[in-house]
Amino acid sequence: MKPLDRIIETAKQAPRHIVLAEGEDTRVVAAAMRARAEGLAEVTLIGRHEIIAERLRDHGGDAHAFRIEDPATSPLTQQFALRYHDLRRSKGVDREMAEKAVREDLVFAAMMVREDEADGTIGGAVATTADTVRTALQIIGRAPDAGLVSSFFLMMLCQPHHAKKGAFVFSDCGLVVDPDAAGLADIARMSARSYQALLGERPKVAMLSFSTNGSAAHDRVSKVVEATHIARAANPDLLIDGELQFDSAFVEAVSSSKAPNSALHGQANVFVFPNLDAANIGYKIAQRIGGATAIGPVLQGLAKPANDLSRGCTADDVFHMIAVTVVQAASR
Repeated sequence: MKPLDRIIETAKQAPRHIVLAEGEDTRVVAAAMRARAEGLAEVTLIGRHEIIAERLRDHGGDAHAFRIEDPATSPLTQQFALRYHDLRRSKGVDREMAEKAVREDLVFAAMMVREDEADGTIGGAVATTADTVRTALQIIGRAPDAGLVSSFFLMMLCQPHHAKKGAFVFSDCGLVVDPDAAGLADIARMSARSYQALLGERPKVAMLSFSTNGSAAHDRVSKVVEATHIARAANPDLLIDGELQFDSAFVEAVSSSKAPNSALHGQANVFVFPNLDAANIGYKIAQRIGGATAIGPVLQGLAKPANDLSRGCTADDVFHMIAVTVVQAASR
């Protein structure tokens, strides 16, 4: 079974309630209908009831089969305004500002998750990544055991031309611009946990650099080495090595030559890049030249699941992110 199919099957075994913040978008509606039809999730669509009902009818669906919440008219809005005011008053948010904020679709959806009206939320098909992530950080917040909130892409190598097939995590490709050693270690730990939750297999973490086991001396290399030590000390059972060049982490023959003592033996499945430049460029090269399927950015380190989409996403992309979010929620 392909890794993506395995994630979908895992979601079906433990469906959760996912709120889609951009319920008026046709791609989101199509994905919601598929998720419900295949038993992945209970879905709430956020937006104007009449628009969403029309979109559902256009796709052969029935509005009565879905929960639709319009922040302008929902009975939850006043309750959310009070809670949002309590949450953000220290940041200068007064009652009027809170009432206005919770009428925004992203905010309303995140409040549903915070207030246990849903298990996870997804946005970003229309909204920017900055708005989607900022809302999740402000309302859902960071998990107690996470040093920071980061992100990853799930990279699927499943095409006939891929010499090595499977699912791989690339992080952090979307959020943390230049983490220090402690931040990089936290990204590694969270990425390993994400891989385990989504794929059900042992994570093998490579801390990437332009150097392998001291082949170059530079402060940027030292940061990766220090991050590896921090992550290993925090989680002694974690299978992790670094610093490693990508080929040393991915190709067994290269590992045997460049890093013969590496515990990974060229079999890494979680790749932690030293900064956002390298990670973002790396995943896009793998996607556009290598033909990998990229799912993400998936957020990690939040108290409850909230995920982002590309504004160029397809209905299939939204459906796959629903499956990922369900599995994240079920693993907690």
